[in-house]
Amino acid sequence: MSGAAAYGRRRSAVFAAAAAAAAAATAMLWTLGAEYALAQAAFVFTYALAGLGVILVVGQCGQIPLGQGALLALGAYAETLLALRGVPPLVSIPAAIALGAAGGGLASLPARRLGGLYFAMSTLAFALIVEEGLVRWEGLTHGAAGLAVPALALGGVAADGAVAQAAVSLAALALAWAACRRWVGSRLGRAWRAVREDEAAAAASGIDPGWAKTRAFVLGGGLAGFAGALYAHWIGFVSPEQFGLMLSFELLMLAFIGGVQRLSGALWGALVIVALPQAIALVRDLAAPGYDGAAGVEMLLFGAVIVALILLRPLGLAGRG
Repeated sequence: MSGAAAYGRRRSAVFAAAAAAAAAATAMLWTLGAEYALAQAAFVFTYALAGLGVILVVGQCGQIPLGQGALLALGAYAETLLALRGVPPLVSIPAAIALGAAGGGLASLPARRLGGLYFAMSTLAFALIVEEGLVRWEGLTHGAAGLAVPALALGGVAADGAVAQAAVSLAALALAWAACRRWVGSRLGRAWRAVREDEAAAAASGIDPGWAKTRAFVLGGGLAGFAGALYAHWIGFVSPEQFGLMLSFELLMLAFIGGVQRLSGALWGALVIVALPQAIALVRDLAAPGYDGAAGVEMLLFGAVIVALILLRPLGLAGRG
């Protein structure tokens, strides 16, 4: 395929994801009201930001992380603790990104000796250690009681409304998207894909697989820390159980549903993970208002839709075929 054709396909995928996001936002505005719809859009963009980090690690470098939720936790707690001490977001958010990146680098250390399932289990152990540390370090994190998070504010202007939160999240996603496109198209991105396809052949070609894996995890961890910082402000409260293994599996599922080898897959996956449960709940309320057994039915319908998506689009919503 020529470079122009490949570029055209990438642009089409981005435009399709943007059109899907716009259609979902319009539907939510019409059915749920502007305030609620924009609040959900903020979470879609924040999840997509975290999903970009997963796509760098999984789709580009070919590694399976089972502890990405722990990196969000590091960013969320760093932002919360600094915000509670009056540190402005221009300082606290970069600190949260740096801590997430450092956590990603630490989680990637076993990749120099382990691979495949063994390495995935090591990232799972890392996530369990982080979660347990947040629970036990009560003097700093308040343990399972959690911490209230103040609104994101800069210069007396607070992002305490749905419109401001959606705008900040969209700007953060656009910035991260531009950075990811540069990384993927650079020499580093080519090294990632070489490691993904055949690690031994990449090493024989002069690429250090450990170097490539570490940088994927560092950059992915930084994106996770960024998303965690915003998530803490939008949710208004952080506690260790919010960032458990379920969140890590959810982010991994987000990437595969959206299309793990395409950056636009992060937005597609976030739309499914965040908006689909809301859509199912809305349909259920319209069809059977007051139905008490809704929780089980919603999970059943959500699972059925996910299975259908995987069967119909095995390469993800942004993938080919």
